[in-house]
Amino acid sequence: MQSPLDRANSAPPVPARPSGPTWLVTPGITPARFDTAVGSGAEVVLLDLEDSVPTRSKADARAVVLAFAGARTREVSGPLLGVRINAVDGAEGLRDLAAMGEEGLWPDLVVVPKVESGREIEAVVQAARGAQAAPKVWALIESPRGVVGLADIVRTPDLSGVLFGAADYAAAAGCQLTSRAMWYPRAQLVTAAAAAGIPAVDSPFFSLDDQDGLRRDAMDAVELGFAGKVAVHPRQLSVIAQAFAPSPRELEAARAVLDAASAVAKAGGVITTADGGMVGPPLVEAARAVVRRAGHRPAVTTTSVTKAS
Repeated sequence: MQSPLDRANSAPPVPARPSGPTWLVTPGITPARFDTAVGSGAEVVLLDLEDSVPTRSKADARAVVLAFAGARTREVSGPLLGVRINAVDGAEGLRDLAAMGEEGLWPDLVVVPKVESGREIEAVVQAARGAQAAPKVWALIESPRGVVGLADIVRTPDLSGVLFGAADYAAAAGCQLTSRAMWYPRAQLVTAAAAAGIPAVDSPFFSLDDQDGLRRDAMDAVELGFAGKVAVHPRQLSVIAQAFAPSPRELEAARAVLDAASAVAKAGGVITTADGGMVGPPLVEAARAVVRRAGHRPAVTTTSVTKAS
């Protein structure tokens, strides 16, 4: 009988799939919850080997996480499977990478914690060079030094995205874990990611019983430009999904902009109006983003509309 490692190694690589706005993090020390996480509806399930696993349990958690993730990533359907490894400047992080490389059990994506320079990302990318299907590598930014170093970090080749770790950031900065205190580092993260053409995903909201607070925090993330948000419990997922989905009014307004842009493009490509507002390339692109969030792909392009002279 094949072991889980043998079955995972013998399976064909999975086709690449895009991530979405709902991420769910699950402690790597609780394998009984893995299937529940996969069936939760989250678009990315992140199995954690770092903060949620005590030192004495690292080896056991590593074995079950890699066996599970290595098998599940070869499934065509279901969420993306990710693993948050330990920091690569320490022994446990190096053991995580060595185990993935030796067993060939690379998940869909690897989240690298406590990133403060591009070197940490380069180490993980290099370790995954021989994988059948190389994982996407994401940087978790959770310190003032990491925020200051964002310009260097986001330029690292093969970096797929960045996540924000608010709790560690607040502890390191000596500030409170509030929306106002986190506004600056979150904005910095989104700006750097946008400049590099990669997505940014927001930190979890840690008060499990405060759904209104979660909703406000998720709407802040949408307003800032985050592509998604991490949940720490499945019951947070629906609130996050609703926040990142455009409202019917937003969708109607976006479609009106795109209809106006299409009409004016056919008539010669000059700037126009929709619902009393000016319509030009930036607004058309914003409308396209709203419609994409709703799962539609409009045909109009921003190059079809030119600014007024």
